[in-house]
Amino acid sequence: MATFISLFNFTDQGIRNVKDTTKRYEAANALAQKMGVKITHFFYTMGPYDCVAVCEAKSEEDFNAFTLTVAGAGNIRSLTLRAFSVEDMSRIISKMA
Repeated sequence: MATFISLFNFTDQGIRNVKDTTKRYEAANALAQKMGVKITHFFYTMGPYDCVAVCEAKSEEDFNAFTLTVAGAGNIRSLTLRAFSVEDMSRIISKMA
């Protein structure tokens, strides 16, 4: 499974309806499960981002479809990072010339 770290900011619409944010998270989590994505950690944060999620998916395509679906609702903007574990990085380094 590939790991992704997503950083979220509320849009104007999302912050106007911030009282519903935990309900939106529950809906997104249910959608993630249906789309083959597992949200392993989710945090509301202070600072330059409003939320952070750590997720796993079988592929970049599956994860991208999920995030585009969620962002399409208009409540968030996202920035996603593909994450590699120490074990992943060791395998990558072993392939170097």
